[in-house]
Amino acid sequence: MIPELRKKFNSEFTQQKYEVFLNDLNTSLKYPVDFRVSETPLFLSNELKNKLLYACDELCKQVMSNDFKVKMENAVPSHLNIPGETDHPEFFVFDFAICKNNTTGEFYPKLIELQGFPTLYGYQYFFEQILKKHFNIPENFTQYFNKVSPHEYVKMLKEIIVADADPANVILLEIEPEKQKTRVDFAATEKLLGIKEVCISDVIERRKVLYYKKNGKEIPIERIYNRVIFDELSRTNAKFNFDLKEELNVTWVPHPNWFYKMSKYSLPVLKGEFVPKCFYLRDIKSYPDDLENYVLKPLFSFAGLGVNVDVTKKMLDEIKDPENYILQEKVEYAQLIETPDNYSKVEIRMMFIWQDKPILVNNLVRQSKGKMMGVDFNKNKTWVGGSTALHKS
Repeated sequence: MIPELRKKFNSEFTQQKYEVFLNDLNTSLKYPVDFRVSETPLFLSNELKNKLLYACDELCKQVMSNDFKVKMENAVPSHLNIPGETDHPEFFVFDFAICKNNTTGEFYPKLIELQGFPTLYGYQYFFEQILKKHFNIPENFTQYFNKVSPHEYVKMLKEIIVADADPANVILLEIEPEKQKTRVDFAATEKLLGIKEVCISDVIERRKVLYYKKNGKEIPIERIYNRVIFDELSRTNAKFNFDLKEELNVTWVPHPNWFYKMSKYSLPVLKGEFVPKCFYLRDIKSYPDDLENYVLKPLFSFAGLGVNVDVTKKMLDEIKDPENYILQEKVEYAQLIETPDNYSKVEIRMMFIWQDKPILVNNLVRQSKGKMMGVDFNKNKTWVGGSTALHKS
């Protein structure tokens, strides 16, 4: 994105430097990184940064509106509708593909997905620190937004997740957290905030109070930093010892219902220059003539599960539950980052914390050379995987 920085970074890159960086990343926390880490960050130009900021502002106006809340009333599957829903999610993200206008040569963002759910907020803090330790990054370049410093970022995380509670009474909740690909983020969160990761099957409920065990002692849970994807509970048949439908004396951060309300379910109601056309499959009376330019996505899935990029009329006709699918206009990712053997495509996740209002605080980047962003499409490729976008502060 910034030619002189890209040229300098690539000329100074060595495989040995990358491997030392990876080793530091994999040994700095309790868990190693279980997903591929790219060899390079994205150097974000002011022009593209301003477009991303504008797109985020326009989308925030929409998701903050009463109209959005009304349209999302039926987003949560009835069996997963948990009492005590909050007015907003404390964490949410927008995922944008970086595209290119082939006429003007300008790059621009296009919305791919949004999530009312936390992502690698803890891990990205350590990632930038270790990246800057091993690579020659200009001092005035940062991954943070709105003049947030790394210190202020951690303070904001603590205010939202721990609040006034004792960290011992706050947990990060997951399904078998030690087996998750994002477990490095759990370790990062524990190191930053002092909160323990707990498997949902280890939580005990007694008279509407939840407990977890630490050194054989039952500790009451006041706040849950929620990382459980609740439809995964259904798929995996994970066992747990409390009733999700019961009013419990606990605060969810964020409340699980927001995982569904700010999700693929939201895409057909969002509009704007940086939003692709999207339809609920149940509402389509006649299919678009150019189905080859659309992607079929299941509403209730994550990590790209069930996404089909080769859509046909026959395929759509055979779907027995169209209410569970959306049809979204394909987005063409730009060949963006120059690498030793090819260009990488980029998806950038803009990460928000909602205090009195949504505040854009951080980002993460995924790079790909395959048909899609997932690991399966990038096997045996280099200069792909997770990273961050750095911009001039």
